[in-house]
Amino acid sequence: MILEIKNLSKSFGPVKVLSDISFSLGKGKVLGLTGENGAGKTTLMRCISGLISPNGGELILDGKPMTSHISHKQRSSTCYMVPQEFTLIPNMTVAENIYLGRELGKAGILSKRAMLEGAARVLQEIGADILPDAVVETLSVANRQKIELAKAFLQKAKLIIFDEPTTVLNSTETAALFKIIREFCAKGGSAIYISHKLPEVLDICDEVAVLRDGVLVENKPASEFTPRSLAEAMVGRPLEGLFPPKKVLTEEQISAGPALEIDNLSDGEIVKSASLKLYAGEILGLAGLAGAGRTELAELLCGMRKRVGGKVMLFGQEVHFTSMAAALKKGLTYLPEDRQGTALLQDFSIQENITLAALKKHTTKAGFVSTKSCDDSTLEHIKKLHIKCENALAPVRTLSGGNQQKVVIAKGLDTNPRVFIFDEPTRGVDVGARSEIYDVIHGLADQGMAVLLISSDLEEVIGNCNRVMVMREGEIAGELTGSDVTEANIMHMAHGV
Repeated sequence: MILEIKNLSKSFGPVKVLSDISFSLGKGKVLGLTGENGAGKTTLMRCISGLISPNGGELILDGKPMTSHISHKQRSSTCYMVPQEFTLIPNMTVAENIYLGRELGKAGILSKRAMLEGAARVLQEIGADILPDAVVETLSVANRQKIELAKAFLQKAKLIIFDEPTTVLNSTETAALFKIIREFCAKGGSAIYISHKLPEVLDICDEVAVLRDGVLVENKPASEFTPRSLAEAMVGRPLEGLFPPKKVLTEEQISAGPALEIDNLSDGEIVKSASLKLYAGEILGLAGLAGAGRTELAELLCGMRKRVGGKVMLFGQEVHFTSMAAALKKGLTYLPEDRQGTALLQDFSIQENITLAALKKHTTKAGFVSTKSCDDSTLEHIKKLHIKCENALAPVRTLSGGNQQKVVIAKGLDTNPRVFIFDEPTRGVDVGARSEIYDVIHGLADQGMAVLLISSDLEEVIGNCNRVMVMREGEIAGELTGSDVTEANIMHMAHGV
């Protein structure tokens, strides 16, 4: 066995997070770990990887009992965790990030050449087409995910923990990752795979363990689950349909004209020539391979990226935003794909995060921020979006991933938008919270809001959108509607075949 856990428990003060967890993992095997946000998955993995110590129980890693005096660095030679939220330093190169804490050199002098060569080898090993001397902040979120993976393989650990590794990967990249994991296990390595994408879990894993409220409720072969039965084990109740009924454009909506229209939009680099129309009350999908320009197009629309060509019309009026603040004033808001890096201030309270973008709305004529206005607005959003929190003044970092995502949505809604762009809205979010977020998105469309849904999760696009635009190499490759919105058609269009 590479890992044995016996009656493991963990509490933070009076709050018990893990209760008597027991399971084992054999060499060459992949264990799926599932559960809703807040079920205890991350805490359990942090105990295994040595980032925190359990309050009770026994943990044996590769035949050696793990005790509190064994450092995280010592344990990481056997077990390495690829985190969901990146631990990269943006202004450093790929090679510098991969070797961070394990730098090569002699007598205090770094060997940059050796690190560049070593980084190139490990990037090639995992099939990542990334230059080792590229600066991390210039890379896409998907490529940053691959750098975290490269760090794990450089460590040559016997057990690798993957925490939501495919949230920003397309189907081709996911298949490549699975190939890497299977080859790693075939050589005697073992893996723990955490994901809210349940079909993926059942595809790559030999066994699946399910946590619910800190308790291990299921632990059996993956072949004994279906995606639905696994989801129901996670939430502890039967599940209805995940997706609400699709919104189909009416003649009245079309005759009213588009809420948002873009014509040959370009940034001169990634987005070359993009055109589309989005109507009030519609949920329009935007799909495409990683690097196709979906996020960059959203940033162009919001003034976060410099426009060099094309035209944007918002409710019939031509606009040219040069900042996100200018877009917000006109009723266009954006939920970015990287909530940790660009959407939330982790040490600020839930209330501060929700009201930050709309402080002018909460400011009195005398120039003071109205506490009552902020309180009322925050509580309204918490109630409406079912944000699970201790109180509105708790730091946002104390929330689960799904509830953090709801805070970002609340922040956008607080600006009173008429057009809402969602970029990977359920990244790292469990099945229960996903359903709630979809209900929110459809509710906004019911109220007449125009919604652009950008996602690398084709099930998400297909399940929510009656009309989908597909991007390829910075351009809109085509449009799919109704029964033509299928995974095969989207992938054919995305690949240009």
